[in-house]
Amino acid sequence: MGHPPLEFSDCYSDSPDFRERLKCNENELEKTNKFLKDVIKDGNNVINAIKEYSLGVQKFSQTLQSFQFDFIGDTLTDDEINIAESFREFAGLLQDVEEGRMMLVQNACDLLIKPLEKFRKQQIGVTKERRKKFEKESEKYYSQLDKHMNLSSKKKETQLQEADGLLDKERQAFYESSVEYVYQIQQVQDRKKFDVVEPVLAFLQSILTLNNLTVEMTQDFLPYKQELQLSLQNTRNHFESTREEMEELMKRMKGSAQICIRHSQQATMEGYIYVQEKWALGVTWVKYYCKYFKDNKLFIMMPVEQKTGARQTTAQLTLKSCIRRKTDSTDKRFCFDIETNERCSPVLLQAISEVNRKQWMEAMDGKEPIYHSPIQKQAEMDLNDIGFKFVRKCINFVETKGLTQEGVYRTVGSNIQVQKLLNAFFDPKCAADVDFNSTDMDIKTITSALKFYLRSLSEPLMTYSLHGELILAAKSENLDYRLGAVHSLVYKLPERNREMLELLIKHLVSVCSHSSENLMTVSNMGVIFGPTLMRAEEETVAAMLDIKFQNIVMEILIEDYCKIFKGPPEETIPPPIPPPRVTPRRRQPITISKRPPRLYPGLQPPVFERK
Repeated sequence: MGHPPLEFSDCYSDSPDFRERLKCNENELEKTNKFLKDVIKDGNNVINAIKEYSLGVQKFSQTLQSFQFDFIGDTLTDDEINIAESFREFAGLLQDVEEGRMMLVQNACDLLIKPLEKFRKQQIGVTKERRKKFEKESEKYYSQLDKHMNLSSKKKETQLQEADGLLDKERQAFYESSVEYVYQIQQVQDRKKFDVVEPVLAFLQSILTLNNLTVEMTQDFLPYKQELQLSLQNTRNHFESTREEMEELMKRMKGSAQICIRHSQQATMEGYIYVQEKWALGVTWVKYYCKYFKDNKLFIMMPVEQKTGARQTTAQLTLKSCIRRKTDSTDKRFCFDIETNERCSPVLLQAISEVNRKQWMEAMDGKEPIYHSPIQKQAEMDLNDIGFKFVRKCINFVETKGLTQEGVYRTVGSNIQVQKLLNAFFDPKCAADVDFNSTDMDIKTITSALKFYLRSLSEPLMTYSLHGELILAAKSENLDYRLGAVHSLVYKLPERNREMLELLIKHLVSVCSHSSENLMTVSNMGVIFGPTLMRAEEETVAAMLDIKFQNIVMEILIEDYCKIFKGPPEETIPPPIPPPRVTPRRRQPITISKRPPRLYPGLQPPVFERK
């Protein structure tokens, strides 16, 4: 069962929904930790059992070796000689097998136990430490926030500023610990896919290779093992390609000057608010987590009651108006009133900061005017004639001088040289009249400039509007449907986008045809150009997790270039549907992939030879 990804931006809203998703991931890690303990315990039992069994077989072989047939007469027949030597042969065979078995026992700890213990201690252990830090910083921040909200506005300005600074420090420490904790959870959830499976696969392969009585089982297992090893390698490649992007996103979120809270798809604004309520013992302030839906002006207040056994009720109000509360009308800061259809008197609310109050009032169309600093849009390149000319020149240069160069498109050129080339080519004064041969540019500079241009388009080459449908098509388990859907969606692209895509894919087919020399396979090209041509509109963790499906789309375009670009499909392909729920596969004969399997150092089975 899958869990929704934890977004870094959700760390800043820290909503109950986010906490619930976080709890689901924590429970999953606890299950994984318990599972690893059981596997390590049972693995040790298996190793000890194998050791005891091997010692018993060796004792049996020694008994056979020590026995000698006595014979009558001074000459033996050939049959008698064979019978007399049989026990010695049996003992030698058993001894050879058990020597290999003892090698297995000696290596079993390195193959199975140590890697699992390392993952459990280093990965899950680090996650638990991050969790403790997160819970500690969370408790400190919300405790400080509660104290901060009770400050009177009548205190000295220096005291208020000091209190604001202290709260900002606690808030920043809490946000950093939250982002780091979410990042660590994402890493562990991804790493366990191969760090847990690989040791078990290596140990199992060693046992099956050793056991001469299960040759058929071993042969039947080989195709599945090859496909699994290929899947592990692909998962590792996707992990590596996603990890750097995720780290950059985390660093940007931690270093952002202004915290941007990502709201849910429906809610216009959400977050914590203190609400003034009249109780029997007087007026008190109660903390709520609130959501406002601008479309129907629905305001939902979910109480955050920390007292054990307290009854929690959620209030749903329909907004009529929103007005900022004057500073001298209350001793609390950041206050504003809302009028609702359900309550006869206004509801006094207190935001957690001045910026937060402005955000709420803007969302509710409050009477307080809101001003924002204009966002400067970065200069973006267009898919125009100059762009086509640039791409063709890059392709011609690569196909002339770099098709057989190892790592073409994977190696990165100098940023200075790339920017120099782009500035010279796209300078209006030059009119795209730049001779690549005279610029002394190497292949990696040209390929990096081409990738930079494609990433800098105002909209990705395969467009935001088709992004979701292409991802769903790649997730389908039906290979024929997957190809047909991608074929159909390619012809939904704007004409110039499709022309540029065809030009580029034809070039990548040419590059992959020399993979024996340049080591750039179709899979490698998918990893490089998937995020380049199909970047998501919103940069989120969920989008990064879909990068592997972007790579699959690129692999389909390259492998089936002739079929896709010969013309539009003859029949309409229905819109892609979500992939079916994945069920455990039975170990049956499997069609071996055309791509050769890649064996990891830890997965090489021991080789046993008869003496």
